[in-house]
Amino acid sequence: MLQVWGLAGIGEISAGDDLAAIVGDALAASGEEPSDGDILVVTSKVVSKAEGRSVVADDREDAITRETVRVVATRTSPTGHTTRIVENRLGIVSAAAGVDASNTPEGTVLLLPVDPDASARALAAALRERFGVRLGVLVSDTLGRAWRDGQTDHAIGAAGVHVFEDLRGGVDAQGRPLVVTLPCVADELCAAADLVKRKTTGMPVAVVRGRADLVGDLDLPGARSIVRTGERDMFRLGADEAYAEGFAAGSGSA
Repeated sequence: MLQVWGLAGIGEISAGDDLAAIVGDALAASGEEPSDGDILVVTSKVVSKAEGRSVVADDREDAITRETVRVVATRTSPTGHTTRIVENRLGIVSAAAGVDASNTPEGTVLLLPVDPDASARALAAALRERFGVRLGVLVSDTLGRAWRDGQTDHAIGAAGVHVFEDLRGGVDAQGRPLVVTLPCVADELCAAADLVKRKTTGMPVAVVRGRADLVGDLDLPGARSIVRTGERDMFRLGADEAYAEGFAAGSGSA
């Protein structure tokens, strides 16, 4: 049985705070100490705050530009609001490069952690040592999805967790071979955790219990392995941008 619950008792996080100690104290005070196979899902915002990733930026758009490696698509709404879908320094394709202006002091924005996988490993290592249990950590962020409206939480950092459940080579319920079935369980767990953390409860950490089969060594591939880059990225441009690029290439060869 899968159980997911939010972890209360974590207050506002500031630069330099020992996030592992804060999360560990909240776990110890919860009355439900961690067990082997538990997975903690930690919102990237508190990781960024603890790591001092808040920067002065009167203009959020300038901060987005600085974090952008490649522009995928740009759209302006009828109200004049411009949305940029870009690839950021982590290889993640998202709106606004993950730059967040919500719940931050006026005149500042929050950037994503420099290395979310390393952040997850540090948290997992400290908590494993403190509690003497084999647990995993996922760092989550809210992202949109191509072809679908709305957003859901995804894993941008992982430690001690198998981010994929590889079913290839097995068979389905009717005995047919599974050839390409590779569920991204890290993203699924982050989405499930967000159902209890939500966005406005002040509860940035959730505990997932019931998938101990996904927990392993800290040197397992992290969430960076989820991102499709280079030749594996089949949708590197928005539809309008791809058309314009193709039209320009065709015009140049005429």
